[in-house]
Amino acid sequence: MAELKKIMECVPNFSEGRDLAKVEKIADAFRGKEGVRLLDYSTDKDHNRCVITVIGEPEPLGEAVIEAIGIAQKLIDMNKHDGQHPRMGAADVVPFIPIKNVTAEDAVALSHVVGKAVGENFGIPVFLYEKSATAPNRQNLADIRRGQFEGLEEKMKDKELWTPDYGPATPHKTFGAVAVGARMPLCAYNVNLDTANLDIATAIAKKVRNIGGGLHYCKAMGVDLKDRKQTQVSMNLTDYTKTSIYSAFEMIRMEARRYGVSVVGSEVVGLIPQQALIDCVEYYLQIEGFAPEQIIENRIME
Repeated sequence: MAELKKIMECVPNFSEGRDLAKVEKIADAFRGKEGVRLLDYSTDKDHNRCVITVIGEPEPLGEAVIEAIGIAQKLIDMNKHDGQHPRMGAADVVPFIPIKNVTAEDAVALSHVVGKAVGENFGIPVFLYEKSATAPNRQNLADIRRGQFEGLEEKMKDKELWTPDYGPATPHKTFGAVAVGARMPLCAYNVNLDTANLDIATAIAKKVRNIGGGLHYCKAMGVDLKDRKQTQVSMNLTDYTKTSIYSAFEMIRMEARRYGVSVVGSEVVGLIPQQALIDCVEYYLQIEGFAPEQIIENRIME
């Protein structure tokens, strides 16, 4: 495959994590396309959600994303969907992230192209969010998604606040609506707890997240992992250079002790920047008495 000169990333989230045949059909939109590379896709039965990571030249990437949303429209009926993760549409959120030889402005422009096509081609309401937001109340994805699919019709009756940027002024009957936007890279990171009490996970999430007075650049919520008889603190770390993965992990572990609960595992969802993991390695090695002077690259630079 030819080398990509401009690299834009997209991490679309689809509201299907149980029927793997449907997931594969959606992922097929990104396979075998010139100028597009499917890097990763993962599913979660409890969340009932699929997260796809794809990169490409802006134009073919946008076309592939539009195709994938069209496939999701045909395959996913939100009236029959249930899961632990908040969602308002079959394709719930579609962020574009500048990676190489493209700018945040390029990502915003691409979000408009994709949003306009989705609204016109499929009759789906599109809300532009984060850096693409056209109003202050649309910058935060949680504000747009509040009420979820079930509350979308009532929410969109407020024409002043919730007339979509593209597409019809009422929800699609089976799809719902989608948020499309531009943002910088983030770390989707979850920490699992050895308790089935969702109230505990939710209480910890409220302590950890920024809006609750916790870590800056951290969004968090409690999730019920019914099949595992566990709960989870599910997070988005929107700037890992200022709030690290290890900071979030250690704060959750500290808060969990208050309830006599232990951390039993953690997971990264999708792809994250390499430096975010290097930061974790350096932190935990230092706890074990490992000194920076033991890293060969550091000694070479002396």
